Amino acid sequence: MATAEKQKSNVILDYIRPHKKMPSVWCPGCGNGIVMTAIIRAIDKLGYNKDEVAMISGIGCSSRLPIYLDFSALHTAHGRALSFATGVKFAKPKMKVIVITGDGDALAIGGNHFIHACRRNIDITTILINNHIYGMTGGQGSPTTPSDAISTTTPFGNVEKHFDPCGLAKAAGASFVGRTTVYHTPQMEKLIMEALEHRGFSLVEAIANCHTYYGRLNRKGDAVAMINSFKERAIPVARAKKLEQEELKDKIVIGKLHVDDKTEFCDEYDKVVKAQKGGN
Repeated sequence: MATAEKQKSNVILDYIRPHKKMPSVWCPGCGNGIVMTAIIRAIDKLGYNKDEVAMISGIGCSSRLPIYLDFSALHTAHGRALSFATGVKFAKPKMKVIVITGDGDALAIGGNHFIHACRRNIDITTILINNHIYGMTGGQGSPTTPSDAISTTTPFGNVEKHFDPCGLAKAAGASFVGRTTVYHTPQMEKLIMEALEHRGFSLVEAIANCHTYYGRLNRKGDAVAMINSFKERAIPVARAKKLEQEELKDKIVIGKLHVDDKTEFCDEYDKVVKAQKGGN
């Protein structure tokens, strides 16, 4: 192995928590592993100490991710990751708090917590791995399952309208919103780095493949075919702004979608506390 490749490999291994659970619970070819390595590289490039980082997750395939990484971690109840993360941020305001979640965990049972974390603009980085289905519990439809798509709970096609996580986050008050796919790993690393450095609530939506359920049920092919389809369907945000809505049908708009410079919740809370204590 070339020296550069060996060093790159060692960077990943330096952050993996060695225990009997490895190899991971994920299916071969799952996009979650790609997201995990992008997170590792982003944190390593930023130079954060492991003790500076706390990772919190709920329930689901994506929520297993913090278990494998050598950071302070909380594996919490379904949909409640952002509630726990809010508590961690209050208790340890200097920590980099990262929530790893999925489309079902964040937007179904966790939907209320998601919109209020955005509304508060609390300094939490949320990486939402969106594979458009419940992958761990049997392939049920999620809030992001596209209309007409097949799942085990929508065997004749989904009649519900699906959520756009990035649009929802922006509307609810998040001050950093980005989207990428597991094909676009350099962009993913960059977006995660920017999200971590941003002061306020940050969302990075990572479009990922679940070929085991979504791909099989909707005849999208194997992992390679699904990931290649992300490449073919992706459109940079600058180009997307020049297209009509009809031209964007079935496309994935990727890049930094929204940035807003506004006050962060913990900072505002501290001001109230100091004012009540008679401080400046």
